[in-house]
Amino acid sequence: MASGVTVTDDVITVFNEMKVRKAQANEDEKKKRKKAVLFCLSEDNKHIILEEGREILIGDVGECVKDPYLHFVKMLPPDDCRYALYDATYETKETKKEDLVFIFWAPENAPLKSKMIYASSKDAIKKKFTGIKHEWQVNGIEDIKDRRTLAEKLGGSSVISLEGSPL
Repeated sequence: MASGVTVTDDVITVFNEMKVRKAQANEDEKKKRKKAVLFCLSEDNKHIILEEGREILIGDVGECVKDPYLHFVKMLPPDDCRYALYDATYETKETKKEDLVFIFWAPENAPLKSKMIYASSKDAIKKKFTGIKHEWQVNGIEDIKDRRTLAEKLGGSSVISLEGSPL
């Protein structure tokens, strides 16, 4: 069921910037790259927009953000829905990888109307996020707080570390 909600150009720009990793990027450019970002519905429920101030920059990791995954989990509102992109850095037994994960956060405490609008608008944002390999619907903090759950989504038992921390 489509809701008629549209995705703003800012959201598409952020996605494209996160998706394309510039090999030639200098240190300043790398630090400004987004590690995680939240998207929400506009007040009139007509557009999917960037949620102001709800992002983690690569440059913040190790500075003011010690564990980017736990910091990301704490950014999620306990009583409303969100969409999120998380740029996961992980290691398998064979290699190091980075993948974008699209997350649909729909906690049990969220109002029913919010859950319905976000669920019916999910396809609008997913269509704009071409090439996403991993999608994850999360319905509560218990489902997301343990990094092993994300590791399972990324590669099952072959993942041995996430964000530099062993599992």
